[in-house]
Amino acid sequence: MTQSKFTDHLGRPIIAVTGMGVITSLGQGLKDNWAALTAGVSGIHAIKRFPTDGLSTRISGTVDFIDVPAENSVERSYAFARATTEEALAQAGLSGDFNGPLFLAAPPIEPEWSDRFALADRAPASERPGDAYDRFMAVLRNKADPVFHEAMLFGAISERLADRFGTRGLPVTLSTACASGATAIQLGVEAIRQGRTTRALTVATDGSVSAEALIRFSLLSALSTQNDPPEKASKPFSKDRDGFVIAEGAATLVLESLESAIARGARVLGIMKGCGEKADLFHRTRSSPDGGPAIATIRAALSDAGLAESGIGYINAHGTSTPENDKMEYGAMSAVFGEALASIPVSSNKSMIGHTLTAAGAVEAVFSLQTILTGTLPPTINYTNADPAIVLDVVPNVKRDAKVTAVLSNSFGFGGQNASLVMTAEPA
Repeated sequence: MTQSKFTDHLGRPIIAVTGMGVITSLGQGLKDNWAALTAGVSGIHAIKRFPTDGLSTRISGTVDFIDVPAENSVERSYAFARATTEEALAQAGLSGDFNGPLFLAAPPIEPEWSDRFALADRAPASERPGDAYDRFMAVLRNKADPVFHEAMLFGAISERLADRFGTRGLPVTLSTACASGATAIQLGVEAIRQGRTTRALTVATDGSVSAEALIRFSLLSALSTQNDPPEKASKPFSKDRDGFVIAEGAATLVLESLESAIARGARVLGIMKGCGEKADLFHRTRSSPDGGPAIATIRAALSDAGLAESGIGYINAHGTSTPENDKMEYGAMSAVFGEALASIPVSSNKSMIGHTLTAAGAVEAVFSLQTILTGTLPPTINYTNADPAIVLDVVPNVKRDAKVTAVLSNSFGFGGQNASLVMTAEPA
């Protein structure tokens, strides 16, 4: 196909990133987050939101500095998404109606247990087994509860964002586990490539840390139990890693065709060069030990980007700090990059911000673009006990200056949902 300065190797529109916003446990806004991340600061802390007595994990990367009208995951996730979108649109120089589609990655929605108990207290007594649902419905018919209703609607966050920012068409809400943020970006990329729009708003948010979430992940033996000190718990690729640290956060990226961005005089922050995704049918939560789907995902992203393995200068790893996932990701990267992997810096933002679950892919895409923009590689902190089975340059403990023009960012999620992104500098 014909290639121009605005089209890629397959004749598709080149996708520019013109605005970014981020919130993590390190703080609100790209400036503060990047300063803390590159300084090796940890946002992991003891949980104060709910009692943790008797729990094996008592730490998290919760975001507790954003005011919400009700203490539930929908309100928290919406507040994070609203704030990061405001930041991204301001950086992109866009005001008024966005007039493009919205793709949102949001956590699965369930009522908080406190809300369920409150509803149960209002329900009429009954000795008939199995009629709890009918009793709950009777309560809500008698007296509507808009806050409870909103907290149970999976599409509530995207609908509110669409209203606030004037997006076009039906907003799309998706949840593909830890790959969700990257998947939302991929949908935005595809919409522009297919000529359906010249710009897209891609948002990923997760404010779902609760006692129930902690218990569920603990039952899967997925969480770190190294509670003291909290900031030392997340140690990706280390020999003594014992699980991930659950966290919250959000990120928004404004995507535009490069032609549209240049025509309106926007600053181009980077290029969303390639996307890859593959499904893994091995297990509901575990990744395939041979890394086959992850290998295919990375290769698909490189192929989509039109880059050889030698074109990648830095890898923002999924790097969860779980024994199994880190080993699998190392094997997958080794299969793709071979002996060259030893000379490619590979670090994990999760060592500092924890695992932001649904938001992770987008949060880490923002940090990947910042690496290109600033020439600074964020470190992998808590790396003091190297795993001899994982031979990587993890940028241990201290940031590093390096000129990088292409970054690979991996997101490998529960349920075999894998996604990788390739980001590059603006073309000359």
